[in-house]
Amino acid sequence: MTPQRILLGVTGGIAAYKSAELLRLLKKAGHEVRVVMTEGAMAFVQPMTFQALSGEPVRTSLLDPEAEAGMGHIELARWAERILVAPASANFLARLAHGMADDLLTTVCCATDAPIVLAPAMNQAMWRNPRTLRNVAVLDDDAQITRLGPDEGDQACGDTGPGRMLEPEQILLRLVADQPVDGPLGGRHVVITAGPTREALDPVRYLTNHSSGKMGYALADAARQAGARVTLISGPVQLACPAGVARIDVTTAEEMLSATSRAVDEGCDLFVATAAVADYRPAEVAGDKIKKTDGTVSLSMVPNPDILATIAARTDRPFTVGFAAETRDVAAYARDKMARKKLDMIVANDVSQSGLGFNSDQNAVTVFSGEGEARFGPSDKRALAVDLLDYISHTMNA
Repeated sequence: MTPQRILLGVTGGIAAYKSAELLRLLKKAGHEVRVVMTEGAMAFVQPMTFQALSGEPVRTSLLDPEAEAGMGHIELARWAERILVAPASANFLARLAHGMADDLLTTVCCATDAPIVLAPAMNQAMWRNPRTLRNVAVLDDDAQITRLGPDEGDQACGDTGPGRMLEPEQILLRLVADQPVDGPLGGRHVVITAGPTREALDPVRYLTNHSSGKMGYALADAARQAGARVTLISGPVQLACPAGVARIDVTTAEEMLSATSRAVDEGCDLFVATAAVADYRPAEVAGDKIKKTDGTVSLSMVPNPDILATIAARTDRPFTVGFAAETRDVAAYARDKMARKKLDMIVANDVSQSGLGFNSDQNAVTVFSGEGEARFGPSDKRALAVDLLDYISHTMNA
Protein backbone atom coordinates (compact mmCIF):
# COMPACT_ATOMS: atom_id res chain seq x y z
CA MET A 1 0.00 0.00 0.00
CA THR A 2 1.11 3.59 -0.62
CA PRO A 3 2.91 5.04 2.41
CA GLN A 4 0.49 7.19 4.42
CA ARG A 5 0.15 9.22 7.61
CA ILE A 6 -1.63 6.75 9.89
CA LEU A 7 -3.06 7.55 13.32
CA LEU A 8 -3.04 4.32 15.34
CA GLY A 9 -5.64 4.25 18.09
CA VAL A 10 -5.14 1.70 20.88
CA THR A 11 -8.02 0.92 23.24
CA GLY A 12 -8.27 -1.21 26.37
CA GLY A 13 -7.87 -4.96 25.96
CA ILE A 14 -5.27 -7.71 26.17
CA ALA A 15 -4.85 -7.51 22.39
CA ALA A 16 -3.17 -4.11 22.91
CA TYR A 17 0.15 -5.93 23.11
CA LYS A 18 -0.27 -6.86 19.43
CA SER A 19 -0.56 -3.19 18.53
CA ALA A 20 3.15 -2.71 19.21
CA GLU A 21 3.96 -5.27 16.50
CA LEU A 22 1.38 -3.68 14.20
CA LEU A 23 3.10 -0.33 14.67
CA ARG A 24 6.47 -1.91 13.86
CA LEU A 25 5.08 -3.40 10.65
CA LEU A 26 3.47 -0.11 9.61
CA LYS A 27 6.76 1.72 10.09
CA LYS A 28 8.67 -0.99 8.21
CA ALA A 29 6.25 -0.57 5.31
CA GLY A 30 7.17 3.12 5.10
CA HIS A 31 4.20 4.72 6.88
CA GLU A 32 4.41 7.70 9.22
CA VAL A 33 2.57 6.72 12.41
CA ARG A 34 1.33 8.61 15.46
CA VAL A 35 -0.38 6.87 18.37
CA VAL A 36 -3.35 7.78 20.54
CA MET A 37 -4.00 5.55 23.58
CA THR A 38 -7.11 5.41 25.73
CA GLU A 39 -6.93 5.21 29.50
CA GLY A 40 -7.87 1.53 29.31
CA ALA A 41 -5.06 0.78 26.84
CA MET A 42 -2.47 2.15 29.28
CA ALA A 43 -3.49 -0.53 31.79
CA PHE A 44 -2.10 -3.13 29.34
CA VAL A 45 0.81 -1.41 27.54
CA GLN A 46 2.81 1.65 28.52
CA PRO A 47 2.95 4.68 26.19
CA MET A 48 6.76 4.53 26.19
CA THR A 49 6.59 1.33 24.12
CA PHE A 50 4.74 3.07 21.30
CA GLN A 51 6.85 6.21 21.58
CA ALA A 52 10.04 4.16 21.14
CA LEU A 53 8.62 2.32 18.10
CA SER A 54 7.05 5.35 16.40
CA GLY A 55 9.63 8.00 17.27
CA GLU A 56 6.70 10.31 18.08
CA PRO A 57 5.12 11.44 21.37
CA VAL A 58 2.08 9.36 22.33
CA ARG A 59 -1.13 11.27 22.99
CA THR A 60 -3.29 9.96 25.82
CA SER A 61 -5.53 12.79 27.01
CA LEU A 62 -8.06 15.14 25.47
CA LEU A 63 -7.60 17.57 28.35
CA ASP A 64 -3.86 18.06 27.88
CA PRO A 65 -3.34 21.84 28.37
CA GLU A 66 -0.08 21.95 26.39
CA ALA A 67 -1.40 19.99 23.41
CA GLU A 68 -4.85 21.54 23.37
CA ALA A 69 -3.45 25.08 23.47
CA GLY A 70 -2.93 24.51 19.76
CA MET A 71 -6.19 22.53 19.32
CA GLY A 72 -4.21 19.29 19.28
CA HIS A 73 -7.16 17.01 18.60
CA ILE A 74 -8.09 19.00 15.50
CA GLU A 75 -4.46 18.98 14.34
CA LEU A 76 -4.36 15.18 14.71
CA ALA A 77 -7.66 14.81 12.85
CA ARG A 78 -6.31 16.89 9.96
CA TRP A 79 -2.89 15.21 9.95
CA ALA A 80 -4.19 11.67 9.61
CA GLU A 81 -4.74 10.25 6.13
CA ARG A 82 -6.12 7.12 7.79
CA ILE A 83 -7.18 6.25 11.34
CA LEU A 84 -6.66 2.65 12.42
CA VAL A 85 -8.07 1.53 15.78
CA ALA A 86 -6.56 -1.78 16.86
CA PRO A 87 -7.74 -3.19 19.13
CA ALA A 88 -11.19 -1.62 19.04
CA SER A 89 -12.92 -2.64 22.26
CA ALA A 90 -16.65 -3.16 22.74
CA ASN A 91 -16.74 0.05 24.78
CA PHE A 92 -15.03 2.04 22.02
CA LEU A 93 -17.33 0.60 19.34
CA ALA A 94 -20.38 1.59 21.40
CA ARG A 95 -19.18 5.15 21.92
CA LEU A 96 -18.17 5.60 18.28
CA ALA A 97 -21.49 4.19 17.04
CA HIS A 98 -23.37 6.77 19.13
CA GLY A 99 -21.19 9.70 18.05
CA MET A 100 -19.67 10.28 21.47
CA ALA A 101 -16.54 12.41 21.86
CA ASP A 102 -15.64 11.89 25.50
CA ASP A 103 -11.92 11.13 25.10
CA LEU A 104 -9.16 12.04 22.67
CA LEU A 105 -9.60 9.05 20.33
CA THR A 106 -13.36 9.37 19.88
CA THR A 107 -13.01 13.15 19.51
CA VAL A 108 -10.43 12.76 16.74
CA CYS A 109 -12.68 10.19 15.02
CA CYS A 110 -15.55 12.67 15.12
CA ALA A 111 -13.37 15.51 13.82
CA THR A 112 -11.69 13.74 10.90
CA ASP A 113 -12.62 13.30 7.27
CA ALA A 114 -10.08 10.47 6.90
CA PRO A 115 -11.13 6.82 6.48
CA ILE A 116 -11.44 4.96 9.78
CA VAL A 117 -10.47 1.29 10.03
CA LEU A 118 -11.56 -0.77 13.05
CA ALA A 119 -10.02 -4.06 14.23
CA PRO A 120 -12.38 -5.28 16.98
CA ALA A 121 -11.12 -7.39 19.88
CA MET A 122 -13.12 -8.70 22.82
CA ASN A 123 -14.42 -11.82 24.57
CA GLN A 124 -16.59 -14.03 22.38
CA ALA A 125 -19.65 -13.46 24.58
CA MET A 126 -19.20 -9.70 24.33
CA TRP A 127 -18.91 -9.92 20.55
CA ARG A 128 -22.08 -12.04 20.32
CA ASN A 129 -24.04 -9.74 22.64
CA PRO A 130 -27.02 -8.24 20.74
CA ARG A 131 -26.13 -4.72 21.89
CA THR A 132 -22.59 -5.05 20.49
CA LEU A 133 -23.94 -6.45 17.24
CA ARG A 134 -26.35 -3.50 16.93
CA ASN A 135 -23.46 -1.07 17.42
CA VAL A 136 -21.38 -2.94 14.83
CA ALA A 137 -24.28 -2.81 12.36
CA VAL A 138 -24.43 0.98 12.76
CA LEU A 139 -20.69 1.28 12.13
CA ASP A 140 -20.82 -1.10 9.15
CA ASP A 141 -23.40 1.20 7.54
CA ASP A 142 -21.04 4.18 7.86
CA ALA A 143 -19.26 4.81 4.55
CA GLN A 144 -16.29 6.35 6.36
CA ILE A 145 -15.64 3.19 8.39
CA THR A 146 -14.16 -0.18 7.43
CA ARG A 147 -14.14 -3.14 9.82
CA LEU A 148 -11.43 -5.81 9.75
CA GLY A 149 -12.40 -8.91 11.71
CA PRO A 150 -12.67 -10.10 14.32
CA ASP A 151 -11.06 -13.50 13.94
CA GLU A 152 -12.05 -16.72 15.71
CA GLY A 153 -9.98 -18.94 17.97
CA ASP A 154 -8.59 -19.33 21.48
CA GLN A 155 -8.89 -16.27 23.69
CA ALA A 156 -6.88 -15.04 26.68
CA CYS A 157 -9.80 -15.76 29.03
CA GLY A 158 -9.83 -19.42 28.01
CA ASP A 159 -12.90 -19.18 25.78
CA THR A 160 -12.92 -20.10 22.10
CA GLY A 161 -14.91 -18.27 19.47
CA PRO A 162 -15.19 -14.99 17.55
CA GLY A 163 -13.63 -11.87 19.01
CA ARG A 164 -9.87 -12.23 18.53
CA MET A 165 -8.14 -9.28 16.91
CA LEU A 166 -6.68 -10.15 13.53
CA GLU A 167 -2.95 -10.74 13.62
CA PRO A 168 -0.89 -7.61 12.85
CA GLU A 169 0.36 -8.91 9.51
CA GLN A 170 -3.24 -9.68 8.46
CA ILE A 171 -4.36 -6.18 9.38
CA LEU A 172 -1.52 -4.72 7.34
CA LEU A 173 -2.40 -7.03 4.47
CA ARG A 174 -6.07 -6.03 4.46
CA LEU A 175 -5.63 -2.30 4.70
CA VAL A 176 -6.95 -0.87 1.46
CA ALA A 177 -5.19 2.13 -0.03
CA ASP A 178 -5.17 3.94 -3.35
CA GLN A 179 -2.41 2.70 -5.63
CA PRO A 180 -0.56 4.42 -8.46
CA VAL A 181 -2.31 3.68 -11.75
CA ASP A 182 0.41 4.76 -14.16
CA GLY A 183 2.58 1.65 -13.80
CA PRO A 184 2.18 -1.64 -15.70
CA LEU A 185 0.88 -3.28 -12.50
CA GLY A 186 -1.16 -0.32 -11.31
CA GLY A 187 -3.83 -1.30 -8.79
CA ARG A 188 -2.99 -5.02 -8.85
CA HIS A 189 -2.14 -7.21 -5.87
CA VAL A 190 1.14 -9.10 -6.23
CA VAL A 191 2.15 -11.84 -3.77
CA ILE A 192 5.82 -12.87 -3.73
CA THR A 193 7.62 -15.54 -1.70
CA ALA A 194 11.32 -15.07 -1.05
CA GLY A 195 14.30 -16.49 0.82
CA PRO A 196 14.88 -19.95 2.28
CA THR A 197 12.79 -22.02 4.64
CA ARG A 198 14.15 -23.77 7.72
CA GLU A 199 13.04 -27.20 8.93
CA ALA A 200 13.98 -28.04 12.52
CA LEU A 201 15.92 -31.20 13.39
CA ASP A 202 16.12 -30.45 17.09
CA PRO A 203 16.03 -27.26 19.23
CA VAL A 204 19.40 -26.05 17.87
CA ARG A 205 19.70 -27.47 14.33
CA TYR A 206 17.73 -27.12 11.12
CA LEU A 207 17.84 -27.94 7.41
CA THR A 208 17.98 -24.99 5.02
CA ASN A 209 19.66 -23.75 1.82
CA HIS A 210 21.80 -20.88 0.53
CA SER A 211 19.00 -18.60 -0.71
CA SER A 212 19.64 -14.97 0.27
CA GLY A 213 16.20 -13.68 -0.74
CA LYS A 214 17.76 -10.90 -2.84
CA MET A 215 15.92 -11.78 -6.04
CA GLY A 216 12.53 -11.93 -4.34
CA TYR A 217 13.09 -8.66 -2.49
CA ALA A 218 14.23 -6.97 -5.70
CA LEU A 219 11.06 -8.20 -7.43
CA ALA A 220 8.90 -6.93 -4.55
CA ASP A 221 10.51 -3.49 -4.84
CA ALA A 222 10.10 -3.50 -8.62
CA ALA A 223 6.44 -4.55 -8.37
CA ARG A 224 5.78 -1.76 -5.88
CA GLN A 225 7.43 0.74 -8.22
CA ALA A 226 5.25 -0.63 -11.04
CA GLY A 227 2.15 0.41 -9.09
CA ALA A 228 1.19 -2.88 -7.43
CA ARG A 229 0.09 -3.55 -3.89
CA VAL A 230 2.73 -6.04 -2.80
CA THR A 231 2.69 -8.73 -0.12
CA LEU A 232 6.09 -10.32 0.50
CA ILE A 233 6.12 -13.70 2.30
CA SER A 234 9.70 -14.02 3.51
CA GLY A 235 11.79 -16.79 4.98
CA PRO A 236 14.70 -15.88 7.32
CA VAL A 237 16.93 -13.35 5.54
CA GLN A 238 19.09 -10.36 6.44
CA LEU A 239 17.38 -7.83 4.17
CA ALA A 240 15.37 -4.67 4.78
CA CYS A 241 11.78 -4.69 3.59
CA PRO A 242 11.25 -2.44 0.54
CA ALA A 243 9.27 0.72 1.32
CA GLY A 244 5.54 0.34 0.80
CA VAL A 245 5.66 -3.47 0.80
CA ALA A 246 3.76 -5.56 3.37
CA ARG A 247 6.15 -8.26 4.62
CA ILE A 248 5.08 -11.39 6.49
CA ASP A 249 7.92 -13.33 8.12
CA VAL A 250 7.80 -17.13 8.21
CA THR A 251 10.27 -19.93 8.95
CA THR A 252 9.02 -23.31 7.72
CA ALA A 253 7.47 -24.44 4.45
CA GLU A 254 4.14 -25.08 6.16
CA GLU A 255 4.15 -21.56 7.61
CA MET A 256 4.94 -20.15 4.17
CA LEU A 257 2.05 -22.04 2.59
CA SER A 258 -0.36 -20.84 5.26
CA ALA A 259 0.72 -17.19 4.91
CA THR A 260 0.67 -17.37 1.12
CA SER A 261 -2.81 -18.91 1.04
CA ARG A 262 -4.14 -16.16 3.32
CA ALA A 263 -2.57 -13.49 1.11
CA VAL A 264 -4.09 -15.01 -2.03
CA ASP A 265 -7.45 -15.25 -0.24
CA GLU A 266 -7.41 -11.45 -0.08
CA GLY A 267 -7.49 -11.34 -3.88
CA CYS A 268 -4.33 -11.78 -5.92
CA ASP A 269 -3.55 -10.95 -9.53
CA LEU A 270 0.04 -12.21 -9.73
CA PHE A 271 1.87 -14.81 -7.61
CA VAL A 272 5.64 -15.05 -7.98
CA ALA A 273 7.33 -17.88 -6.08
CA THR A 274 11.04 -17.08 -5.74
CA ALA A 275 11.46 -18.75 -2.33
CA ALA A 276 13.77 -21.75 -2.08
CA VAL A 277 11.36 -23.99 -0.19
CA ALA A 278 12.65 -27.18 1.44
CA ASP A 279 11.25 -30.20 -0.40
CA TYR A 280 11.40 -32.35 2.73
CA ARG A 281 11.31 -31.97 6.50
CA PRO A 282 12.21 -34.38 9.31
CA ALA A 283 9.37 -36.75 10.14
CA GLU A 284 10.00 -36.01 13.82
CA VAL A 285 11.71 -33.09 15.55
CA ALA A 286 13.82 -34.16 18.50
CA GLY A 287 12.78 -32.55 21.76
CA ASP A 288 16.41 -32.27 22.91
CA LYS A 289 19.67 -31.67 21.08
CA ILE A 290 20.75 -34.76 19.14
CA LYS A 291 24.01 -35.93 20.72
CA LYS A 292 27.05 -36.98 18.75
CA THR A 293 27.75 -40.72 18.69
CA ASP A 294 30.38 -42.96 17.16
CA GLY A 295 27.84 -44.47 14.79
CA THR A 296 25.87 -43.08 11.88
CA VAL A 297 22.64 -41.12 12.28
CA SER A 298 19.66 -41.72 10.02
CA LEU A 299 16.93 -39.19 9.36
CA SER A 300 13.43 -40.05 8.24
CA MET A 301 12.10 -37.32 5.95
CA VAL A 302 8.59 -36.51 4.76
CA PRO A 303 7.55 -34.26 1.85
CA ASN A 304 6.73 -30.63 2.49
CA PRO A 305 3.63 -29.10 0.92
CA ASP A 306 4.15 -27.82 -2.62
CA ILE A 307 3.30 -24.13 -2.30
CA LEU A 308 3.61 -23.33 -5.99
CA ALA A 309 1.44 -26.24 -7.15
CA THR A 310 -1.13 -25.53 -4.42
CA ILE A 311 -1.63 -21.93 -5.54
CA ALA A 312 -1.62 -22.89 -9.24
CA ALA A 313 -4.36 -25.47 -8.61
CA ARG A 314 -6.80 -23.01 -7.01
CA THR A 315 -10.03 -22.26 -8.84
CA ASP A 316 -9.33 -18.55 -8.26
CA ARG A 317 -5.68 -18.91 -9.24
CA PRO A 318 -3.70 -15.78 -10.03
CA PHE A 319 -1.20 -15.56 -12.88
CA THR A 320 1.43 -17.89 -11.41
CA VAL A 321 5.18 -17.61 -11.95
CA GLY A 322 7.64 -20.15 -10.57
CA PHE A 323 11.40 -20.07 -10.19
CA ALA A 324 13.69 -23.02 -10.86
CA ALA A 325 17.22 -23.03 -9.45
CA GLU A 326 19.05 -25.86 -11.18
CA THR A 327 22.63 -27.11 -11.46
CA ARG A 328 22.28 -28.99 -14.79
CA ASP A 329 19.84 -29.50 -17.68
CA VAL A 330 18.24 -26.20 -16.70
CA ALA A 331 15.87 -25.85 -19.65
CA ALA A 332 14.61 -29.44 -19.49
CA TYR A 333 13.96 -29.36 -15.75
CA ALA A 334 12.32 -25.93 -15.93
CA ARG A 335 9.93 -26.89 -18.73
CA ASP A 336 9.02 -30.10 -16.91
CA LYS A 337 8.33 -28.17 -13.70
CA MET A 338 6.18 -25.64 -15.54
CA ALA A 339 4.10 -28.41 -17.13
CA ARG A 340 3.72 -30.56 -13.99
CA LYS A 341 2.66 -27.67 -11.79
CA LYS A 342 0.53 -25.99 -14.47
CA LEU A 343 2.35 -22.67 -14.24
CA ASP A 344 1.86 -19.70 -16.52
CA MET A 345 5.56 -18.97 -16.55
CA ILE A 346 8.82 -20.18 -15.01
CA VAL A 347 12.09 -18.32 -14.48
CA ALA A 348 15.10 -20.65 -14.54
CA ASN A 349 18.68 -20.01 -13.51
CA ASP A 350 21.81 -22.14 -13.31
CA VAL A 351 23.04 -21.75 -9.72
CA SER A 352 26.16 -23.76 -10.48
CA GLN A 353 27.62 -20.71 -12.26
CA SER A 354 30.09 -18.83 -10.12
CA GLY A 355 29.00 -15.34 -9.09
CA LEU A 356 25.36 -15.79 -10.09
CA GLY A 357 22.21 -16.75 -8.20
CA PHE A 358 22.35 -17.65 -4.51
CA ASN A 359 24.04 -15.08 -2.23
CA SER A 360 25.05 -12.93 -5.21
CA ASP A 361 23.90 -9.49 -6.34
CA GLN A 362 24.09 -10.70 -9.96
CA ASN A 363 21.90 -13.14 -11.82
CA ALA A 364 21.08 -14.42 -15.30
CA VAL A 365 17.85 -16.23 -16.12
CA THR A 366 15.83 -17.77 -18.90
CA VAL A 367 12.06 -17.30 -18.84
CA PHE A 368 9.80 -20.01 -20.29
CA SER A 369 6.11 -19.53 -21.02
CA GLY A 370 3.48 -20.26 -23.64
CA GLU A 371 4.93 -17.32 -25.56
CA GLY A 372 8.29 -19.06 -25.92
CA GLU A 373 11.45 -18.18 -24.03
CA ALA A 374 13.46 -15.07 -23.25
CA ARG A 375 16.87 -14.52 -21.69
CA PHE A 376 17.77 -11.78 -19.21
CA GLY A 377 21.15 -10.86 -17.72
CA PRO A 378 23.73 -11.32 -16.46
CA SER A 379 22.88 -8.13 -14.59
CA ASP A 380 22.30 -6.68 -11.16
CA LYS A 381 19.29 -8.33 -9.51
CA ARG A 382 17.52 -4.98 -9.11
CA ALA A 383 17.79 -4.21 -12.82
CA LEU A 384 16.89 -7.80 -13.65
CA ALA A 385 13.78 -7.56 -11.45
CA VAL A 386 12.54 -4.52 -13.38
CA ASP A 387 13.06 -6.30 -16.70
CA LEU A 388 11.30 -9.44 -15.43
CA LEU A 389 8.29 -7.49 -14.11
CA ASP A 390 7.97 -5.67 -17.44
CA TYR A 391 8.03 -9.00 -19.27
CA ILE A 392 5.56 -10.65 -16.86
CA SER A 393 3.11 -7.73 -16.99
CA HIS A 394 3.28 -7.68 -20.81
CA THR A 395 2.52 -11.41 -20.90
CA MET A 396 -0.33 -11.05 -18.40
CA ASN A 397 -1.91 -8.29 -20.46
CA ALA A 398 -1.37 -9.93 -23.85
